Amino acid sequence: MTRRVLALTSGRIAVAVLAVIALLALLGPWLAPQDPLATSDHVLAAASGSHWLGTDHLGRDVFSRLLDGSRVSVLGSLEVALVALVVGAVPGILSVYLGRVFEWVTLRLADTLVALPFLLFAVAVIALLGNGLAQAMFVTGALVSPLFYRVARAATLSVARSPYVEAALVAGASTGWIVRRHVRVKVLPPLAVALAQTIGVGFVIVSSLTFLGIGVQPPAPTWGGLLASDLGYLGQRPWGPVAPALLIMVTVWACNLLADAIRDVSGEAGRALADDREAGAARPGTNRPVSAGGTR
Repeated sequence: MTRRVLALTSGRIAVAVLAVIALLALLGPWLAPQDPLATSDHVLAAASGSHWLGTDHLGRDVFSRLLDGSRVSVLGSLEVALVALVVGAVPGILSVYLGRVFEWVTLRLADTLVALPFLLFAVAVIALLGNGLAQAMFVTGALVSPLFYRVARAATLSVARSPYVEAALVAGASTGWIVRRHVRVKVLPPLAVALAQTIGVGFVIVSSLTFLGIGVQPPAPTWGGLLASDLGYLGQRPWGPVAPALLIMVTVWACNLLADAIRDVSGEAGRALADDREAGAARPGTNRPVSAGGTR
């Protein structure tokens, strides 16, 4: 599937953008030209050679704070997506095989989680457990997990009712073997699409919480926190919110673009697209389309 995704222009663009964001998360603190927490007398300064994006209201270098804050945003969004994947996909697959009681309980639990507003629930959990991004993202991931539960359950049901799986059950195959041999192939592509989309949702969630000052103690830099602080000084730095807002928008756009590319290359449509590409590459002199009458 990876090669099919990279064969698409949209897939290559999405992977390239997300690779840059990942590098910023890994190397951002070392790439920062200045100490992101150091204050100075040059408050609300314009962009210059020493401060590429200017300084904030405390004289801190905005570019350095953007680089240093990328790690929190990336790790938080990944935590949301991975928690949602584990909490949602595993019960979704097992609900098809573990009987009606387990199915009923997990369905009702998924419906309950959908009804809960994740932002208010995250605020309540932080009020109980303390102001930390890890517990907030864990709770938020659990609230997003019904998406993976429904995707995994629907894909598993489509396989469980197929003739070859019923024949395998009659032949004495175990549930674990069926899941590894047949269910995994059908479930992984839609789960990959949901995972890419949820990473983008995770960026929005992390930015929203840190914008409100939840999850990260100041003066630790985050993209949402930078956006919030810049909005208070639009009169002096009207361009201030552009950089953090643009980073958030581009990252979420790349995640959605990657999800679309995975969807396009998975399943029957993806196999047909790959077959067409291979057939076109195998035939020499097929640069022009063939008309309905068979002439070029």
